[in-house]
Amino acid sequence: MQADTTHIPTYTVSCEDYVHVVEFSPFSSGTPSSLLAYGGNQYVVVGTCLFQEEDSEVEGVEFNVLRAFHHEVRVDALAWSPESRLDRLPIIRFCTAAADRKLRLLTSDLQEKHEVKVMEGHTSYINHLIFEPTEGKQIASVSDDHTCRTNRVWDLDGKENIILRLRSPGISVCWHPEEAFKLMVAEKKGTIRFYDLLTQQAILSLDCGQLPLMSADWCLSNTIKVGAVAGSDWLIWDITRSSYPQEKRPAHIDKARLFKWSRANENLFATTGCPGKICSQLLIHHLGHPQPVMIGSATVGSGLSWHRTLPLCVLGGDRKLCFWMTEM
Repeated sequence: MQADTTHIPTYTVSCEDYVHVVEFSPFSSGTPSSLLAYGGNQYVVVGTCLFQEEDSEVEGVEFNVLRAFHHEVRVDALAWSPESRLDRLPIIRFCTAAADRKLRLLTSDLQEKHEVKVMEGHTSYINHLIFEPTEGKQIASVSDDHTCRTNRVWDLDGKENIILRLRSPGISVCWHPEEAFKLMVAEKKGTIRFYDLLTQQAILSLDCGQLPLMSADWCLSNTIKVGAVAGSDWLIWDITRSSYPQEKRPAHIDKARLFKWSRANENLFATTGCPGKICSQLLIHHLGHPQPVMIGSATVGSGLSWHRTLPLCVLGGDRKLCFWMTEM
């Protein structure tokens, strides 16, 4: 579709196994480094990343493993808690979704304390999860079981706080960065709804006009923008203007798989194609440019995440992490 030359990753980090999911923490670690976690068949590795763009004394990327966590089953999704920090008294807290339809909340002080809390409720595959970003006391998750569920993190009985009934499988869920009662839920049939959790009612909906919707993301640096991939296209909404997308363009020859906004630039976003037998295509787009500003690929790549402050994204792959820096 594009004739541009494929860019090799700006940086790579070797891993011991295939990476199913990778996530930068969207929250400050309290140190110059960023927290990053990646997961595979029975493990999650947590480490810190520091790039030469952040520290001139670093050559390329400096990745330090903090801890490898045993995970009973394959990790399918992962979300960071805003309570994770490395300054003062270090604490690592994140939640995983696994192939056994359970959520696992992992907490560690990187020394003696290590806790795992298992939360059940979903009856089918869990596609995405997110922490409430201001205090981290709730987790929202969406599933093929046509529900979005929110769990209070420290409820001893593990019961859900709220269950939102959906009309098709839940694909993506995003929390408003400042308003803890606003939640965005994307459904596979092509509808994106915004819910008021106080009333548990939808207050706004968006329509892709096509399906299947595979991934959606809320631009947290400018919350009037929503993006998604459906079929082989990417779509962008201005939620103040219309329930239909303002922009829509073909992206991947085969079906698109993931959409993620940059956290450093509200006009920058990335999409991936569905993993093929050999590799997965990464496209980095800028709203001011008609064509992708960068094209990359990773060996059977999966997972996609943006750095908190740099125009840099990471894609998981076969025994490595691939990082692409965008010069915009």
